[in-house]
Amino acid sequence: MPRTVGIGHQNFEQLITNDNFYIDKTGFIKEWWENQDMATLITRPRRFGKTLTMSMTEQFFSVKYAGRGDLFEGLTIWKEEKYRKLQGTYPVIFLSFADVKGADFCISHKLICELIAREYARNVFLLEGECLTEQEKEAFQRKTKDMGDVDAVLALNQLSEYLFRYYGKKVIILLDEYDTPMQEAYVNGYWDDMATFTRILFNATFKTNPYLERAIMTGIARVSKESIFSDLNNLTVVTTTSDAYAECFGFTEPEVWKALEEYGLSKEQEAVKRWYDGFIFGTHRDIYNPWSILNFLKTGKLSAYWANTSSNSLVGKLIREGSREVKETMEDLLEGKTLRIELDEQIVYGALEGDENAIWSLLLASGYLKAESYTFCEEYGSEEYELVLTNREVRNMFHNLIKRWFKEDRPSYNGFIKALLCGNRKEMNIYMNKVALATFSSFDTGKKPSEATEPERFYHGFVLGLLVELRGRYTLTSNRESGFGRYDVMLEPCGKEDPAIILEFKVHEPDEERTLEETVQSALTQIEEKHYAAALEARGIEPERIHKYGFAFEGKKVLIG
Repeated sequence: MPRTVGIGHQNFEQLITNDNFYIDKTGFIKEWWENQDMATLITRPRRFGKTLTMSMTEQFFSVKYAGRGDLFEGLTIWKEEKYRKLQGTYPVIFLSFADVKGADFCISHKLICELIAREYARNVFLLEGECLTEQEKEAFQRKTKDMGDVDAVLALNQLSEYLFRYYGKKVIILLDEYDTPMQEAYVNGYWDDMATFTRILFNATFKTNPYLERAIMTGIARVSKESIFSDLNNLTVVTTTSDAYAECFGFTEPEVWKALEEYGLSKEQEAVKRWYDGFIFGTHRDIYNPWSILNFLKTGKLSAYWANTSSNSLVGKLIREGSREVKETMEDLLEGKTLRIELDEQIVYGALEGDENAIWSLLLASGYLKAESYTFCEEYGSEEYELVLTNREVRNMFHNLIKRWFKEDRPSYNGFIKALLCGNRKEMNIYMNKVALATFSSFDTGKKPSEATEPERFYHGFVLGLLVELRGRYTLTSNRESGFGRYDVMLEPCGKEDPAIILEFKVHEPDEERTLEETVQSALTQIEEKHYAAALEARGIEPERIHKYGFAFEGKKVLIG
């Protein structure tokens, strides 16, 4: 009889004692311990077992779990006597920043202080006896959610010393989801305050802490060293392109096939691979995200489980408000194409709005992109990646994300597409102006048209919307060469009944055209003079099947001809 699949377990003890489905990842303990690194930062996408791994590590080493070898019996780590003797022999400090999601710095600061205060409360026995001086006992009792910066940044350093005195052994510190406060600070506009506080806290905890045995931090992204790790020269960083711990997070394909067999789902191997395979860690391929596999084992149904587990607001914001180049690259990725780019895996949050490479770095770290290949140029010290969308589940997530951009006036957007395919210019104008009015606030409307020769972010977001709505019916391309120039948008029908469509977009230039009608005519003239239809005609599409439209933009007003 197959084991019960328990969804959402993050406590190792609970999962094991309930005899829930579990794939043995205790090999991580041996690999980490034998690497002998002082402080290790491991980045993995969300829902890849980071928290469960940290819980497992705590319960293996912590003196509070001394004598609990029953949790590890039958698992890989328990096969060696060396590790059986190691279990339950170290003081451990375990914190998670997963819930530090304050709308401002004051709230996030208080949340971090609350977490530290709870850790002190768990070790309140240190106040008994003569382990601490009277002055240290006073400092201990100041560790509350309302503590000041000085008490907060020194708290884990001081607690390490207190525990060392009590147990006679240095401390293991585990910090899960270290970068959640960083992302929240960026999104909510208090990055500088959070970066300063975190830098000092991490330095005192992981660098200038003589009572630290070893430490692990986990998170989604590798925040740039200059931001919060400038003082940590003892930090070993393991990212998705590293080979270290590659099979310790996520499920390997043999593990997935064995699980499918246990639940009588072996016939679904091909579909499961198509939906959930694709993650690559270092040189290790065919890694599956655990969340989707567990949900599939429980329900037997294919769905976008992982992609729908939490808010993708930052990803959506970066793509929606991104430049023309960002949106065109996203268009290519959605069509299954590859992005080849030099990339720095460090995330510089301050550069996300102006550096498109930073966006692709974040998407790679978050698991939405995978590195099909990775090349290091020793001569120039540059790293080049070949990136693609990870799998079908991720592609579906982006399709739904783009659809939601137009949710404020969904009927009008659908009406526009219907009118476009029917060639009804009157209705196209009615619906398009409704869509523009409702959604232009999400994009740059090009209020300085003299600085650009085409509509900026709204136009490209709109094009991505077309790509998603018409997938399977049309092949959409934008800003490609055809004839004697580069067209804006081309829709090539997959069947023989639908018309081909060419769209040319222009921002109204008062110095060049008196009216929007003249701007429309300029767009249509350009289509003809540059012979943009050449690519379609070369594929055997008759000229009469090719519909051509000129779009003129002036602020939130649009005219189509």
